Amino acid sequence: MSEPDTRSVLVYDGDCAICCEWIRLFERHDGGDIRYRPYQEAAPDYPEVDLDGFKAAIWLFEPDGRRSEGAEAAFRVFRDVRPWSVLALCHARVPGFAFLSSRFYRFFARHRGLLAGLTHWLWGKDFKPPPTRLTTWLFLRLIGLVYLAALASFAVQAKLLIGSHGLLPLSGWLAALRASFGDEAWYQVPMLFWLAHSDATIQWLPIVGCLLAVLVMIGIWTRGALIALFVIYLSLYNAGQSFMTFQWDLELLEAGFLAVLLTTGLRAPFLLGRWLVFRFMFMGGLVKILAGDESWRDLTALDYHFETQPLPSPLAWYAHHLPEGILMTGVAATLVVELLLPFLIFTSRNLRMFAGCVFVLFQASIMLTGNYNFFNILTIALCLLLFDDRALARLVPKRVAALAERRIVPTRSRVTRLGTWIVAAVLFVTSLELLWRMMPREEGDGFNYSWLARTVSVCQCVNNYGPFAVMTRQRYEIVIEGSNDGADWREYDFWYKPGSLSRRPGWIVPHQPRVDWQMWFAALGRAERNPWFTNLLVRILLGEPEVRSLFRTDPFPDDAPGYVRARFYLYEFTTPDERARTGNWWKRRLVGDYFPAIGLKKARTIDIGREGVGQ
Repeated sequence: MSEPDTRSVLVYDGDCAICCEWIRLFERHDGGDIRYRPYQEAAPDYPEVDLDGFKAAIWLFEPDGRRSEGAEAAFRVFRDVRPWSVLALCHARVPGFAFLSSRFYRFFARHRGLLAGLTHWLWGKDFKPPPTRLTTWLFLRLIGLVYLAALASFAVQAKLLIGSHGLLPLSGWLAALRASFGDEAWYQVPMLFWLAHSDATIQWLPIVGCLLAVLVMIGIWTRGALIALFVIYLSLYNAGQSFMTFQWDLELLEAGFLAVLLTTGLRAPFLLGRWLVFRFMFMGGLVKILAGDESWRDLTALDYHFETQPLPSPLAWYAHHLPEGILMTGVAATLVVELLLPFLIFTSRNLRMFAGCVFVLFQASIMLTGNYNFFNILTIALCLLLFDDRALARLVPKRVAALAERRIVPTRSRVTRLGTWIVAAVLFVTSLELLWRMMPREEGDGFNYSWLARTVSVCQCVNNYGPFAVMTRQRYEIVIEGSNDGADWREYDFWYKPGSLSRRPGWIVPHQPRVDWQMWFAALGRAERNPWFTNLLVRILLGEPEVRSLFRTDPFPDDAPGYVRARFYLYEFTTPDERARTGNWWKRRLVGDYFPAIGLKKARTIDIGREGVGQ
């Protein structure tokens, strides 16, 4: 004899199509703890409720005799299905939420056609969560592409940046780390260069990374290659010192670690990826408000941005001269995109994908007006995780979708599944702590990172973001000059940063010329705070070939100059009239000296290796 069914029973209108759709959604998530019965069948078992009552609302009958209707019944079921959801918690604890939800329920119960239209507009006509195998497969291919771009860019600069004759020699950096951390140096600053740091190793490590990135792109040995790529890029990040302190390097490390987890095919890493998109976008807006820069509050930030950003594109000149109303609208749109739209990620499917489309267009607009290497491409790749296979299948050939279906298969290993969930949980908790760290607090209210956050931060798996918190109002450029006699000075023109007034800004995405970028930051401070810059001048005097490659034009092609100095200029975009008259994109005004003249004799007394132990 079978045991009696002691489950709760939810009674609904079986003739209501939209009601049946919501019931099917509950059935997929309740774990079988609730029975669902149309009132047309169940009404005789519950004579205490008349037919009009069943037609007007759903009813929940629980084993202990408790019964509830309408919104109360829906939320009691919802608490069983997802007890920690925001809606369930609000209904249980937020004053007035239950009353308002009851009113909304009654309204939509009387206007079920409107409810059906709204439901389909928000979620589509199928409540069943679409698979994400194709989305994951495409994301992994794009991560491989971004790794390839980042590592190839670093490879052509590696010896210049951290080689034995580079601007921040790695050997001096390793010695400084050993002096600071002793035997724990390898743990505090993990990198493969603790094993070997010759110039050959420095040159070949990013090249090996490029080969591994190609393997990821073509889908061979994906998980192993992604693990190796993460280790390689973390090594370059820790070895690069001042040249590897950019937010896109941190974003690539976090996204790269996420990619390793995504190869398991499990749901947790995918949700963690969406959480990363939220954090990245929301933090970008949050820092603009918290930094207190008036240009964001009075909507004038774009009056300066296009002209003062590190490496403008050709379109930046045109954007700078747009009407004031358009520029102010652009600032307001930026704040809406970064502060409000991220919350759509946690709502319905269609609203989440709408946010994803806006984020992609937002990143594309940034990429059109500025050279931010692989930064925007990486962020667009992450935004792909806001979509699903049902949406993306329309954009790719069927054979690609079929290939993704075969390649991305959820792991069956219990150990791997458990480990992935634990790691995802650790990363999520750590990210919450870092996000909380950004929130304003009273003066003197300190904040100490937990042991967990400090441990995770060693590998840069979770980071805080927030570009352009404070807008630079004026553009200063450092111009290096050389001379043989101390009287006739000739300028060195870099390949990418503004120099010659008539040279049009270029397109260099996804390459990042890291010295050109650092020259922009150096102009914001003093030369003493940038030891690599001193080394750059010394290397010019010594005629180092790696340094010569930095310049578009070398005014001393046959031999090194006898003296070098650096001058400080204020650069501005020309007006349309000035450009029509002169053909120049820039105009400039001398401000003063950035670094006094130095000769070869004095340069030989500078300890380059010690100066190179950077920031």
